[in-house]
Amino acid sequence: MNAQGWAEIALTISLTVALGWPLGIYLGRVWAGERTWLDPVLRPVERLIYAGCGVQPYRKGQNWVAYATSLLAFSAASFVVLYLILRFQNLLPLNAQGFAGLSPHLSFNTAVSFVTNTNWQSYVPEATVSTFSQMAGLTSQNFLSAAAGMAIAAALARAFATNRSEGLGNFWVDLTRISLYVLLPIALAIAIAFVALGEPQSLLANVTAHTVEGGKQTIALYPTASQEAIKQLGTNGGGIFNANSAHPFENPNAITNLIEILAMNSLSFGCVVAFGRVVLA
Repeated sequence: MNAQGWAEIALTISLTVALGWPLGIYLGRVWAGERTWLDPVLRPVERLIYAGCGVQPYRKGQNWVAYATSLLAFSAASFVVLYLILRFQNLLPLNAQGFAGLSPHLSFNTAVSFVTNTNWQSYVPEATVSTFSQMAGLTSQNFLSAAAGMAIAAALARAFATNRSEGLGNFWVDLTRISLYVLLPIALAIAIAFVALGEPQSLLANVTAHTVEGGKQTIALYPTASQEAIKQLGTNGGGIFNANSAHPFENPNAITNLIEILAMNSLSFGCVVAFGRVVLA
């Protein structure tokens, strides 16, 4: 490896640490329910979600049984919703591609995969999954499965801090706050950057390109930037295109590649920092 290669590695690691440390401090405040700079905008939304879902955030925290039961119930409900979206996508809107619903076994496999944050795909997304399924199904699970995993990290940190299985917090509060205050604003910023750098964000099914030889080529289009942002931030797999970040629509240049690497690593590093701050508080 030449000097440029080592410099690129050093730059990437340095930026990851530089971003991950303050992100971990911020994440620790979110886990603790403390005030953040986004409160004026998001606190009313948070309260509305609690009211609509019947969550009582100020009650005594759950023990490990209640917390785990809430996680499993949420995961089960998420699986059912995603399975139905994929299975009956032919009956749902935003299917300009005209795709049929996925088979029962493929819908089951995909739903389990995305709900558990493994995101394994045994299909070609751009030839199988509609725009609605990508947005309402897969992109949503890229948010929710990542938030559920981070909620468990928060509960584990509290368990270490208190040296007991009581008062681990409330799963529904953790899930809501992590989604609202962490994943959503950061993913939004990344998605806007991706669009500015050339990633498509479109509800069109495809465009037709005319080649220099006089032929025609149909190129699939999706709201790529928004899903790519949370895919990387939540350390998910399951890209819009079968080639994932090797596809030029998901990763068109060196700058998007750097952003994707930082997104994958910074939040993971931030969780370590947040864990330490909660345990040592």
